Amino acid sequence: MLLAIDIGNSDVVLGLADGEAWPHIWRTKTLPDQPALAYELKVRQYFLEAGMSLSSVGEVVLSSVVPPLTDKLVEVAVKLFGKPPLVVGPEVYPLLDVQIDRPHEIGSDLVANAVAAHTKYRKNCVVVDFGTALTFTTVLANGHLLGVAIAPGLRTAIRALSQNTAKLPDVPLEMPGSAIGKNTIHAMQAGVLLGYAGLVEHLIGHIRTELGDPDCIAVATGGLSSILTPLKSVFHSIEPTLTLDGLRIIGNFATKRQP
Repeated sequence: MLLAIDIGNSDVVLGLADGEAWPHIWRTKTLPDQPALAYELKVRQYFLEAGMSLSSVGEVVLSSVVPPLTDKLVEVAVKLFGKPPLVVGPEVYPLLDVQIDRPHEIGSDLVANAVAAHTKYRKNCVVVDFGTALTFTTVLANGHLLGVAIAPGLRTAIRALSQNTAKLPDVPLEMPGSAIGKNTIHAMQAGVLLGYAGLVEHLIGHIRTELGDPDCIAVATGGLSSILTPLKSVFHSIEPTLTLDGLRIIGNFATKRQP
């Protein structure tokens, strides 16, 4: 089995793949100051509770956008599974089916998204990842990762309002019934959530226009991808495990193409 580890700015997500399925997915907070031992104990607990043996893992693939945690999770993988993981980065990209112009400037999680979308669809595609940042990754039918647009994520925007404005509270990420808020919470939900729905739809349309391809498909992923219900008709699909799928595919590509 393959273990994929996606170290993001908010969460560390671990997925245990059985073929193309993910029977076990675990999520824990990203805490860069925690020692490697803390993550080791978490992983041991996850496997114990799932009734899985550590020896069932034959390959580990790791993506990280949090450098202080990268070496710690590599250390954990070596200790628990007996060998270092494949760390997704510029050294790995030449082994993949995507072409990247500036490999040192793009997050490995976005590369994983592009790999998964390109492998599945083989069409012009924009992947919208609703995470700590809201990202739009455009990959062409020929595998060229054309570029990325980045905006603050939903939770990031809400938190910025709450922390930087004395009288505005932190609010739940729930779609309001109206764009005209009758109280502070609904007003913030209307401004951020409905506003972001318009942002996403407009930017996807702008990308399609630039590509000259009105049929360029849009795929949503990320922990908050299901919140903006008005966008369901905009997306070809909503795929919560797309990043993990990309890491699994990258592991397979790299294993097959290494000399």
